[in-house]
Amino acid sequence: MTNAKNTAGRMLGGMIAVTGLLTLAACNQTTSSEQPAAGASTPAADSTATPPAAPTSASFGKTSDGTEVQLYTLTNAHGLKATISTYGGIVTSLLVPDKAGTLGDVVLGFDNVSGYQSPEYQKAGPYFGALIGRYGNRIAKGQFTLEGQQYTLAKNNGPNHLHGGLKGFDKVIWQAEPGTSAQGQSLKLTYLSKDGEEGYPGNLRVTVTYTLTTTDELRIDYTATTDKATPVNLTNHSYFNLSAGQSKDVLGHQVRLAADKYTVVDADLIPTGELRAVKGTPFDFTTPHAIGERIAQVPGGYDHNWVLNQPTGMHPAATVHEPTSGRTMTVTTTEPGIQFYTGNFLAGTLTGKGGTVYGKHAGFCLETQHFPDSPNQPTFPSTTLQPGQTLQSTTSYRFSW
Repeated sequence: MTNAKNTAGRMLGGMIAVTGLLTLAACNQTTSSEQPAAGASTPAADSTATPPAAPTSASFGKTSDGTEVQLYTLTNAHGLKATISTYGGIVTSLLVPDKAGTLGDVVLGFDNVSGYQSPEYQKAGPYFGALIGRYGNRIAKGQFTLEGQQYTLAKNNGPNHLHGGLKGFDKVIWQAEPGTSAQGQSLKLTYLSKDGEEGYPGNLRVTVTYTLTTTDELRIDYTATTDKATPVNLTNHSYFNLSAGQSKDVLGHQVRLAADKYTVVDADLIPTGELRAVKGTPFDFTTPHAIGERIAQVPGGYDHNWVLNQPTGMHPAATVHEPTSGRTMTVTTTEPGIQFYTGNFLAGTLTGKGGTVYGKHAGFCLETQHFPDSPNQPTFPSTTLQPGQTLQSTTSYRFSW
């Protein structure tokens, strides 16, 4: 989703996982922050290599207001590396082996925090790799009514509200706490979204923990509590290109979605409330299809929420395979929906890591989530978090090769 757009069996080799669910019931060493060039390769992964004992950190530059931003690197024994910025909780790079064992960066992003604050980036609004909140996806007309009170939000996507507003969680500084455990290296990020921020009610305390595990999972765990009823829908907005930049677009990637229905939307990508069967339509990914195979039949490209077949527990969501590199990404989640977005609004105006120009369809997103506009759709799963309740969410992006 962008500001012009908007909730698997075991594979071979290493894997990577990211964590998202709504349950109503988160040492430092200095290294260079230079990002790997897109399309560049690094030596083959060595399963005998000894990773740093703990996450390492380096400067990622300063924001436009002079705030220092840190970049943390999580590493495991198989050579996988995930770098995460305290600005926006952004996954800035993710190194994963291909079928030859050569590491490549499979996410879109920039070498420095300034790339995420440039006028060109702010205009395009792609949300590369960022944590999204308070509400991922769109809220119609930038308003909702909760417990008899109407709330007005920023209209930052035409007539609608998108991804938490003008300054969502993607544009704030998160407090970071690196750590290690038997599971692997982790980075716990915390943020207090104050009552009234971007128009939302309640003081919302959010914790997001990234863990790169010894079994090659990048797990992202979300928790949140509030002192006043508020809608919450958290996700991560990473753009993937499993060729690691060897292909300029992702149209050849093979996608399977564990969803028999999707949410129908209007011209502004707001759900109509209808859950329509995918069978016989270009939205049918119940068996693998290349992204580019039927995308021309969907005006504007894919930017829709699929209704996952299993709405509770940790369940399959998607599998993506890139034939040339041999990389496969398998997504499981606790969320009821997943937004499949194909980089329709990337227009070659942004130059990322290693001088790579990001054109149309340069990456795809699989954003696990609750459904768009749920605060205004009474038949959709609720996104309201009440005082005394805890939001807990888990999503897993697993890579194999």
